Amino acid sequence: MSFDPSLLHNNGHGGFANGTSMGVRETGVVEKLLASYGFIQCSERQARLFFHCSQYNGNLQELKIGDDVEFEVSSDRRTGKPIAVKLVKIKAEMLPEERISGQVVSAIPSHLDGKSAPGQVPTGSVCYERNGEVFYLTYTPEDIEGNVTLDTGDKVCFHMETNKHTGAVSAHNIVLVKKKQSRCQGVVCATKEAFGFIERGDVVKEIFFHYSEFKGDLEALQAGDDVEFTIKERNGKEVATDVRLLPQGTVIFEDISIETFEGTVAKVIPKVPTKNQNDPLPGRISARINFTDKELLFGEKDTKSKVTLLEGDHVQFNISTDRRDKLERATNIDILPDTFHFTKETREMDMLSAQRNHAVRIKKLPKGTVSFHTQSELCFVGVVEKEAVPATTNKNSSPSKGKEKDAEEGEIVYEASGVKSTLPYYFKDLEGGAYPQLGDKVEFSISEVKRTGQQSAVSVRILNRAVGTKRLLGYIATLKDNFGFIETANHDQEIFFHYSEVCGDVDNMDLGDTVEYTLSKGKGNKISAEKVTKVAAVNGVEEDVSNTMFLGKVVRPLRSVDPSQTDYQGLIEITEEGASKGQSYPFGIVGMANKGDCLQKGEMVKFQLCTVAQTGQKMACNIVPQRRALVECVKDQFGFITYEVGESKKLFFHVKEVQDGLELQAGDEVEFSVILNQRTGKCSACNVRRVSEGPKPVATPRPDRLVNRLKSITLDDTNAPRLVIIRQPRGPDNSKGFNVERKSHQPGVTD
Repeated sequence: MSFDPSLLHNNGHGGFANGTSMGVRETGVVEKLLASYGFIQCSERQARLFFHCSQYNGNLQELKIGDDVEFEVSSDRRTGKPIAVKLVKIKAEMLPEERISGQVVSAIPSHLDGKSAPGQVPTGSVCYERNGEVFYLTYTPEDIEGNVTLDTGDKVCFHMETNKHTGAVSAHNIVLVKKKQSRCQGVVCATKEAFGFIERGDVVKEIFFHYSEFKGDLEALQAGDDVEFTIKERNGKEVATDVRLLPQGTVIFEDISIETFEGTVAKVIPKVPTKNQNDPLPGRISARINFTDKELLFGEKDTKSKVTLLEGDHVQFNISTDRRDKLERATNIDILPDTFHFTKETREMDMLSAQRNHAVRIKKLPKGTVSFHTQSELCFVGVVEKEAVPATTNKNSSPSKGKEKDAEEGEIVYEASGVKSTLPYYFKDLEGGAYPQLGDKVEFSISEVKRTGQQSAVSVRILNRAVGTKRLLGYIATLKDNFGFIETANHDQEIFFHYSEVCGDVDNMDLGDTVEYTLSKGKGNKISAEKVTKVAAVNGVEEDVSNTMFLGKVVRPLRSVDPSQTDYQGLIEITEEGASKGQSYPFGIVGMANKGDCLQKGEMVKFQLCTVAQTGQKMACNIVPQRRALVECVKDQFGFITYEVGESKKLFFHVKEVQDGLELQAGDEVEFSVILNQRTGKCSACNVRRVSEGPKPVATPRPDRLVNRLKSITLDDTNAPRLVIIRQPRGPDNSKGFNVERKSHQPGVTD
């Protein structure tokens, strides 16, 4: 529809096209509003008038449907119909009432953001209570006082206004009283007997909560847990209610910079805080950050290490920014290594020890930096004049000698610059594992204690043995409670030795270890080993080991397994088909692949052949037993294997010896090794490996004799066995049950 304002003429209402005459003005309400025109509903008469937007005196964007306007009436020259001209927007009449308290029921949709279509205003609604009834009113963005955004649930107060043309009541001059209470987050910072405190995540403040408000397992609640809660006011104080746990790490108080800064300690944390000191961050660090001098705070928890900080120390740190109040502080503080070049403190070097002096600002140095001794670079040659004796324990010592024995120093005589001198040496200063004897020629260095100037020989190494001294090599074959046996280098005999003759710790000796010893004759001209010293491992045989694997049977075990036999060596006979079938080869402890394995007579084994260097004799080596048997039973942490060892037909094993952590069942087929406890003489299985699973246990049916017996019994049979109640059960108080209340009882106390 097109409209030409020049077509207006006066129709008796005083309206002119040029607007120069003063006609009678009427009031009305905008009923319809389009892009360039609209319609007005008259307030004083039943009429609906057309108007063109060019006739509105004001900002057309502010004109909306429902607005009150004042206008003059003119007529259209073409149609003669009345139209409204010279429109002016008038304010709605306010109801003279005091402000009403209410609540936002429906907030104005935020996605519209004032972008509604022309004539359509986004609205929200509020409610208020009067005499037990709830009333609802609409409001528009223009009705909100101040630059605030209302959300559903917010507490507000407002005036009511009534449109006199439409009679519609709406809320006007809305003021926000209190925002809707949202859930807060924090971290539990303290727990008491029946209550605790939470450090809030929105402000730097703690809030009280009672354990009755915690919704969860109270036993699991502890300081440091992340929680969410609602704040309520009770007795004029804020308290946390409806406290619930959050996943760990949900609440973050601060952001820590990735960049590391350097600065100087300007003020240290007092070791003994004063009574008036309430500052949780008493320390200060001066630094230049982004071309600006800053002084940052820090507390006890901000130091990266426990080093004592002093004023003037050069440190590196990160900057922590509190999300709540944007407070910056230094954290992860670590002292720089070069700080000691700038401070005037006196530094000392020492090793950690239990002394009365109190050391602070300790700096770890590379291992070997601190030494209490100085060692000569030159090597000297001398002769052992007195042998050093190692410390012995009750285990090493003879039962007749009893008490432990301290180490005794030895002496070395040497000549330097024409002067003959004597130096002490100790067993711990020997090198190479060899034990020097009286008259042996040795090479050594001289060590001097810095504090006392005392000298001693160290790094003692044997050059030549004294004439008449013969040291032999052997291998540990047996270890008992306080003695053992050594297999000779030819692997054909065993020599007795007592633990009191061991130079060193007996606990460090294992079967098959290489040792050095001397022979001596004791009571009854019995030969034994003396000065037994563990040395570096050497091959008991030459490297001439055949690649061929043989299958054989143990004809004779070692004497450690069968003490009744006269020969020390064991014997294996080849059983597999071939040219070597029936041939027998001896073996010793060195030939066992597992030195602790206990080979029994008649056991099948796999082995190789080697040649002894001293005698040229061929012996069995790398012997591996071929054992398979069934598990008889398993009881908790141990079990038994159906395998005959000596007089016993069952072999014990512990579940920790089962490989791959499998749970064995009765009937499982296993492979294993047999070890002999040298001290108790009992055998057990180790390295147990399951080969195959046994049959699953099946419920055994009742024997036929019992089934037939049950079938033959009838209830009418007087001779059939039956249960007869002699008397009803009664309690101690002669009642049918225990009526006495049960309670805790302390031993030794009677009621």
